[in-house]
This record gives sequence, structure tokens and C-alpha cells, in this order.
Amino acid sequence: MNDTPDFLEDKLPRRELIKKLGLGAAALGSAPFLASTAAAAEHGDRQTKDSEIGFKDGEFVLPPLDYDYDALEPHIDAKTMELHHSIHHQGYVNGANNAVEKLHAIASGDGDSGLVKHWTRELAFHGSGHSLHLLFWNNMKPDGGGEPSGELAGAIDASFGGFGNFARLFKAASGAVEASGWGILGYEPVSGRLVVLQAEKHHDITVHGVFPLLAIDVWEHAYYLKYQNRRGDYVDAFMNVINWDDVARRYRAAKG
Repeated sequence: MNDTPDFLEDKLPRRELIKKLGLGAAALGSAPFLASTAAAAEHGDRQTKDSEIGFKDGEFVLPPLDYDYDALEPHIDAKTMELHHSIHHQGYVNGANNAVEKLHAIASGDGDSGLVKHWTRELAFHGSGHSLHLLFWNNMKPDGGGEPSGELAGAIDASFGGFGNFARLFKAASGAVEASGWGILGYEPVSGRLVVLQAEKHHDITVHGVFPLLAIDVWEHAYYLKYQNRRGDYVDAFMNVINWDDVARRYRAAKG
């Protein structure tokens, strides 16, 4: 049984529409590394991790984690991880695909063009949620934390005056996000420096052109089972599971 709407088959394949409308991962606010992993997967790059593939066969997809749900204990509990990944992230994947489908209908002349503002907003919200979660899962690992080394450490020193200054700023920004959103360490290509930003509702109050390297989800669903309303304790705990190797790899990709 084929559940694909006729307009997706008869007029313009979904994959081609996404390319033409600029709706790939890079257009959704993610680092070039995220877009490149999807492209690498299509070309058979065996080094691409399954956990990095968020777009496959013309649709956004929820990839598996690189570790078990309980692997980040005691810092982040297994039940929160399971609900966050399998339910919340899946919801963003579904929402992004639905928004692309509706925009495809409008582009094909079969949809209500009066709703274009609504569906582009839905794509920005769900698509950014999907991209940032791909970052978030891969930004963490068991036995993580500590401090970065090498080129990334040098960039943090140059941009913030030392790791301690960065950590203080990153935790303060993440803890102070109004309502729901993210704390982000990003690479700003105009200055060539690292910046700490907040994002509300995945995509608000951001700086376009900044490539996210490290993202912490500070929506309630990211910590409610263990930390209740203690966001600051959760942010402190996150620092103990950061995968600095992953952040460094994204930094190299963003510079390149």
C-alpha cells in the first residue's frame, strides 16, 4: 500500500522539493556537519554514525542514540532520556515532515497559499527542533565532561578568556533562557570566534549564520523527572556528559 500523496509522486518528488526550497538540514539552523553527514550517508560513507543521520530517503527520520538510555546516569536519568528521545524528538520529526508536505502542496498549486506563513513557521519550529536534538544527543556521551583540548580549547581561550569563563557564561545563559529553549555554543563565521547564545522555542532570538557546535536542551521535558524545576542543577549535570570530541569535530567542520 502506498500512502504517499499523489502530488508527491506526480509533480515533484519530496527530495527535489526540499532541495529547491532550501529545506535541507543546513537551512534549518544546524551546522554544516549535520548536512554533510546526511550527504555522506547517501554516498556510502561508512564512517557516518547512525545517530547522525536525521534525513534519509527524502524524509526527516529519528536516528537511534549512540548509547543506551541509562548510559548517562547518574547525571541524566534513563526514563527522561527515553521519553525525550522516543516521544519528544519523534514529534519534531513528524512535524517537520508534515510541514514539508503542506509546503509541497502549496508549491504544486494544490494547497492553500494563505497558510504559507503557518507552515513555514511550523517547519522552522519542528525542523530546528529536529536539528538541535541531533546535536544534543551526539554532544553527550558516557564518561564525558572535563575540558576540551587542542584547537577547540584554543578557540575557547581566545573567545572567552579561558574555559572557566566559557563554562560560567554557558551555564548562566542556559539557565536564564525564558520559558523553553536552548543554550548554544556556536561558531560565528564573520568574526571567526565562538559565541554563546540562547534560543527560545528552538529558533527565536538566534543569530543567522552561526553554526551550533554544542547545544543543551532546557525545555522541561529534558529534565523534569529527575531535577523537577531545578534547571540549574540539570545544567551543572550536563557539563559532566559533554562529548568534547564531537564538539571539536563540528568546530573543524564549521571552519572548513
